[in-house]
Amino acid sequence: MTKEELIMPENLVCGKPALMNDVPMHYCPGCSHGMVHKIIAEVIEEMQLEEKSVGICPVGCAVFAYRYLDIDWQEAAHGRAPAVATAIKHLWPDRLVFTYQGDGDLACIGACETIHALNRGENITIIFINNAIYGMTGGQMAPTTLVGMKTATCPYGRDVKLHGYPLNMTDLAANLEGTAFVSRQSVHTVAAIRKAKRAIRHAFENSINGIGSNMVEIVSTCSAGWKIPPVEANKWMEENMFKFYKVGDLKDIQH
Repeated sequence: MTKEELIMPENLVCGKPALMNDVPMHYCPGCSHGMVHKIIAEVIEEMQLEEKSVGICPVGCAVFAYRYLDIDWQEAAHGRAPAVATAIKHLWPDRLVFTYQGDGDLACIGACETIHALNRGENITIIFINNAIYGMTGGQMAPTTLVGMKTATCPYGRDVKLHGYPLNMTDLAANLEGTAFVSRQSVHTVAAIRKAKRAIRHAFENSINGIGSNMVEIVSTCSAGWKIPPVEANKWMEENMFKFYKVGDLKDIQH
């Protein structure tokens, strides 16, 4: 075997994207964020958009996303990532502009910005990480917390009469006039990772080609917030979250 083959063998199936910085991640073991970061890096590399991508960081677990992917980033105030992305896209219409947000950032304090940016048809992509809990600040109830699901602020489970219903942002996005592609995926298996990657690439292609606004939700786990080990968290997600947050493409308009 040659030196070149040792470095990059022809049968290489999986490797670290060149865009991912060689720094330790701060995410908890079993967290879905790391895999989604890798998918985004792979898609940007494959599309050869390394020098033309701008990501918008949220407030929440992914607040330090700029440490891990070697592209341009802009930090946004809590919930304001879609508004910041809108401004950047209008200033640099040839750039790939995307936000990366959790359910608290996107569906609570940022619900207004999210809905209006999507409804205007801004040529951006919103990556939505939904683990149905506030993972960063201690496991409080989020807008996406399931009915009956226990959190630090609803220890007996979410009660509809007291807390209202979970907010399904992705279903709302699919019904907006400005959205071109809306999808809900996960990253808990190899097959799911491949589907999520295809969805993110399709959304990015729409953004670059000016087809409209795009949202890709990743139904995710939070072992720390849910207080269960990673393997059990994946099983709990399949048995509970997928019933309410059904995985698949919700809208795909080709112009």
